[in-house]
Amino acid sequence: MSSTNNDRQTAGELVPVKFSRLTRRGVLLGLSLTQLITLAIGGATLIGAFYAGGGMLLAYTAPVWVLAAALTWIPVAGRPIVEWLPIACWWLWRTTGGQLLYRRRIVVPRPVGTLALPGDMARLREYTDPDTSAGMIHDPHAATLTVVCEVTHPAFVLLDPGEQERRVTSWGRVLATVCRSGRIATLQVLERTLPDSGTGLAEWWTTHGTPDGSWTADTYAELIDRAGPAGERHATTLSLSLDMRTSARQIRTAGGGIRGAAAVLRQEMNTLVAALRSADLSPSGWLTPGQIAVMLRSAYDPAIAATLERHGRLGQSLATAGPVAVTETWSRLRTDSAHHAVLWVSEWPRSLVYPGFLSPVLLSTGIQRSFSLICTPMRSDQAARDIRKKKVEHISDQAQRAKIGQIEDASQTAEYHDVLQQEADLTAGHGILRYTGLIAASAPTVEELDAAVAAIEQAAIQASCETRLLVGQQAAAFTAAALPLCRKV
Repeated sequence: MSSTNNDRQTAGELVPVKFSRLTRRGVLLGLSLTQLITLAIGGATLIGAFYAGGGMLLAYTAPVWVLAAALTWIPVAGRPIVEWLPIACWWLWRTTGGQLLYRRRIVVPRPVGTLALPGDMARLREYTDPDTSAGMIHDPHAATLTVVCEVTHPAFVLLDPGEQERRVTSWGRVLATVCRSGRIATLQVLERTLPDSGTGLAEWWTTHGTPDGSWTADTYAELIDRAGPAGERHATTLSLSLDMRTSARQIRTAGGGIRGAAAVLRQEMNTLVAALRSADLSPSGWLTPGQIAVMLRSAYDPAIAATLERHGRLGQSLATAGPVAVTETWSRLRTDSAHHAVLWVSEWPRSLVYPGFLSPVLLSTGIQRSFSLICTPMRSDQAARDIRKKKVEHISDQAQRAKIGQIEDASQTAEYHDVLQQEADLTAGHGILRYTGLIAASAPTVEELDAAVAAIEQAAIQASCETRLLVGQQAAAFTAAALPLCRKV
């Protein structure tokens, strides 16, 4: 997906943008490969019965070709039934195999350097960079090395239009920098809404207060100490994941192994920090393993988040950062102290929108949520091949529709224009990224979670976005939406 400016930019004026449409065109006449296979089986059965004698054979084989037609064309939640079959089969397999439950074995020690996380994340390994003290997460199966940086910035919606436009342009240059090297697997922007522990007030009182023993000073200090979580705050992190397969030559040059990969990743970290500072974003430093552990613990156990923040030495071990228990159901996830539900931004705005259009989703109060934007850079050659493939598919599909007399609708024309715009952007030297938006809502009870999900869906409508609940894959979706580990669904 790429964003394009359709209007002439005016100095001091905020320029609207338009997102590319999500490709929905199938292999032939709008049908996907699974639909074509199912339809071919039903058609072969029908034709075979017809030529074999018809009559009763057509009646005997009717369940096969009728079922094939139903699986191909009848939609459920916006998708044909045949596309739900892999999800349902995988869910059944996990259910029978006991993979929907996770319980930590507290008496069994964890191997050194591993993370106490459920599912396939148990394979992740911890590495501390000796030069920067940054905590790096190594995934040996995916061959990635991930580092996390916390970023501070002024409230975007409070800036004047000219400053907003300048910052949008600067952020575009940051993304272009990520795309240019070809060694980055994923860039994740994670925005979390957290309860305010009152640490800021306590620090202010320590710096500016006058603890002279008077009744006023004692009362004020006591109020600050008892304040606890009184409001909300927003925390933004950037996670950078190095593709160790693509960077194999540079890693060997740097010494090989994890140490060589860390050296290559440091180069990308320095480049990203310079790009962020040029965009007037303030990186607070790369998170240490202890800080990453606190983030993981807070995601699975939100009730302890304020306590961990107020007492900085607690929860600083990745070996104990994970959940004690996880229970996954079809539409939600239960962890230590909260229920979670993850929604996927299935459709970005189809019309022109201004930067900051996600404000209704990100700034609605009373909802504990995490918004994750997963950016996957595409190499220029790969992006060019993908664009050529889409053009050929569209032209052939258009010719096939003309043969059978089917009229092309406006959505197909708009999709083709998006492909042409992406080709023009790529030719002009811009990078191409694929965006995935995920929203994780958390609440202490199921009733409060349902209310939070409904509120997020309404806020997404106000932002001109379409969201869908990721049923049957809530555990994997939660790790991608709420954890800064550059995970994918």
